[in-house]
Amino acid sequence: MDISEISDRLELEQLMARYVEAIDTKNWELLDTVFTEDAHLDYESSGGPAGKGDYPAIKEWLRENLAIFPMTQHLVGKSLMDIDGDIANCRTIFHNPMGVPVNESGIYDPAGEQLHIFVVGGWYNDTCVRTDEGWRIKEKKEDHAYTEGAFPPFE
Repeated sequence: MDISEISDRLELEQLMARYVEAIDTKNWELLDTVFTEDAHLDYESSGGPAGKGDYPAIKEWLRENLAIFPMTQHLVGKSLMDIDGDIANCRTIFHNPMGVPVNESGIYDPAGEQLHIFVVGGWYNDTCVRTDEGWRIKEKKEDHAYTEGAFPPFE
């Protein structure tokens, strides 16, 4: 590996770290440093919008749907990367504990003081492009692999 490829790999790893930081901290503006303006995202395998959605619509979907989770913590592994010039295909494994508030009976309750934790995991498959601002994700497809536990019951 030459220094240029090493640099690209480090920058792409930071891109993946910025993505999960934005999601876990609910910093939706930070996502603008992760995706291209015309990015297409596919979260269908985990119950998200079917097929590819455009970035602004998916960003709003993430904001609305993740609001019920006061706690998420994405743990990501090293990415497998295939870099060809200004395009990189990356596959990154993730393990994601998620917490939702529940009442004393374990029923979902936005005002609940306890957290019910369940875990989802899978892979992010990203096509990244080099831009004037650095590497950005142009296409993201989440492949859901497992869920451990379940969302708590509703009243």
